[in-house]
Parts: sequence; structure tokens; C-alpha cells
Amino acid sequence: MKVIITGAGALLGQGMLRSLADSQLDVTLVAADPSPLAAGLYWTPHRYLIPMADDPGYIGAIDKLLASEKPDALLVGTDVELPLFARHRHELEARHGTHIVIASSDVVAIADDKFLTYEFMRDHGFSPPVSRLPFEAGDLVSEFGFPLVVKPRVGARSVGLSLVWSEEELKHAISARDGLMVQEHVATDREEYTAGTITFGGPCLASIVMRRDLRDGNTSRAYVEDFPELDMQVREMATVLGAWGPANFQFRADDGKARVFEINGRFSGTTPLRRLAGFNEVEMVLRHLVLGEAITQPMIRPMSIFRHLVETVVLPEEVMR
Repeated sequence: MKVIITGAGALLGQGMLRSLADSQLDVTLVAADPSPLAAGLYWTPHRYLIPMADDPGYIGAIDKLLASEKPDALLVGTDVELPLFARHRHELEARHGTHIVIASSDVVAIADDKFLTYEFMRDHGFSPPVSRLPFEAGDLVSEFGFPLVVKPRVGARSVGLSLVWSEEELKHAISARDGLMVQEHVATDREEYTAGTITFGGPCLASIVMRRDLRDGNTSRAYVEDFPELDMQVREMATVLGAWGPANFQFRADDGKARVFEINGRFSGTTPLRRLAGFNEVEMVLRHLVLGEAITQPMIRPMSIFRHLVETVVLPEEVMR
């Protein structure tokens, strides 16, 4: 099997590379990224420099890469590429006979915009933290008081998020920039969770829920335990969302309810952590799409996972030009 993974400089792309390198598949990994300084490029001898996703020639470059490498599948490693691949998936698959692991444009849009995420979850009977646009923030103050969460509708890793404790702080936060939303503050940092699911046009086929600690918006520690009630709720959400392959739900548990505040209609930054617990979702998805194997729920091993930095050494003559 040959697989192209974009975003070799991103946490997501690197996580997928690691998940496949640690899998039981006999796989040739092809890494791609716009920057010659992307560490993941140097984890495989098969590597390419491609344009930035906002470059008009991006899809043309991907088309040439697929024609040259003839991979069995392509995995998308950055959020900025998702809308492009969702839009061009079917034509690229038909032209090159490859599997593009990407959700529909509708799912990508819901996951990209956290206010659309809130509306989707609310409209399907789930219990997301109550959210409002800035001009309706007074409704939240009246109903919940403080603190409240102010954050960008589009963004990742808690960048731009602030916790406000008064009318003055709220007014200052929502006047600082455009594209914001205001959200009910729920539960505590000790009740933060991340979940991975796999669906293919029907009921959720496999899932895992992990409690986590955050550092700078990323999961720094994950705790794999048995969370049957939360897992059942996540499976219902994944079935309704209908991502093509992987999805990720981030939430806080509040009175037994999974209060989802973010969805990723893709693999996520915690994908390589989940594989350590026996849930190698990248391998499962590829086995299903490329080899035609059924997806079954794997046995999850309870454990604590502590994340830390590692280094990649590249000699001057090896740096891509």
C-alpha cells in the first residue's frame, strides 16, 4: 500500500505518519508539505514540496503528485486543505483511482465554524454549551452570569480564547476583533475529554474516549479509561454527523452529558495517542477503504499517556530545496 500524507510539518500530519509507521500495514509513506523545514518530510525517503493551500496552483500540484505516485490513498494533514479536498475529492478519486480520506463539504463547514458546530449539536438534540453571537451576549449573562467564554468562530488550539468575569471584560473582549462567539462556561479542566470515531455512511463503527489535560491548547496528557456513558453519546453524535471516516469530538462532561464545543471532521492531533491505547484509526480506515476489511471495535487498553517533544536531525545537504 502507498499513502500520501500532506501537512508533514503539522501536528496532525505528523501524527498520521507516526500512526502508519507503527501499524501492521506494509505501507510506503509519501510526505508532502510547503516548507522544506517540515520535520515529517524527513521521516520517509519519499517526500515532496507542494504549494500552500491558498496558492491557485495547489490542486494542480496535487493532481500531478497523484499522477506521479499513484497512491492507494491520500490523507489530509492541515485544516486549510480540507475545503479544497472536500470540493475536489470525487474528481481526484475518479481520475487517479485513489481514496481521498475527507468528509463532505457540509461536515467540513460545520467543523470549521464553532458556532455552526453549536447550532448543529443543538438542532440534533444534544447538549453543547449554550452559545451566542456577540450582539446576543446579554442573553448568556442573564441566564448564566459569569464567567463566560469568548472565542473565535474559526480557529484551533484555544488561540484567541478568553475567559471573562465581568460586563467590562466581556465588552472589551468582544470589541477587540471580529468573528467571535460567546459561550456558556461548563464544568472544570478536570472534566475535559477528546474522542475519536469512525463512520462510513451509517452507524458509528468504532470509538474511543479519553480524558485529557491541555497545555497551550493541545493535549499534553491523556487518560484512557472506561467511559461507557460518554462513549455512547459520542457514537450517537458521530452517526448523525456522518463524516467519511474519522471524526473527533472535544467536550467537557457536565452532569453525565458530553457538552461538545468542537468537532473535527478528520483525524486529529490526538490520533497518535489513541493508537497507543490500541485504537489505530488511521490503519483501520485504510484497511477498510483499500483492503476492503470490516471495521470492528478494538480492545482499548487503559493507560496514562504523557506527551513530550522529540527531535529530528537533518544534515545541511539533506534539506530539500
